[in-house]
Amino acid sequence: QVQLVESGGGSVQAGGSLSISCVASGYTSSNCMAWFRQAPGKEREGVAGIDTGGGYTYYADSVKGRFTISRDNAKNTVYLQMNSLKPEDTAMYYCAAGLRTPLAELRCSVRYWGQGTQVTVSS
Repeated sequence: QVQLVESGGGSVQAGGSLSISCVASGYTSSNCMAWFRQAPGKEREGVAGIDTGGGYTYYADSVKGRFTISRDNAKNTVYLQMNSLKPEDTAMYYCAAGLRTPLAELRCSVRYWGQGTQVTVSS
């Protein structure tokens, strides 16, 4: 049973920073991990993805230059550093793990989802 457990969400003022993390446990053949988010009344969207082998990263245009995804394979952990946060970044952030797929969103075909961590940015 694969489990993805997120932590580190919270509230911050616009312009501030937050870092969230996701620990994976259980056997998984996943070779990519990603962060998605969903705001109330909106569809879930990809934020950032990372190839756990080569370290290649992919970002949504809306977060490029502000968010950084990274991973520590020894700890089975992926991180999302979020800087210059905006109110429109407010959402539930979900960790995902899957298989590298060139045509998939963030080049990661998701097989497993975490429960999510809330990020709230106030103006």
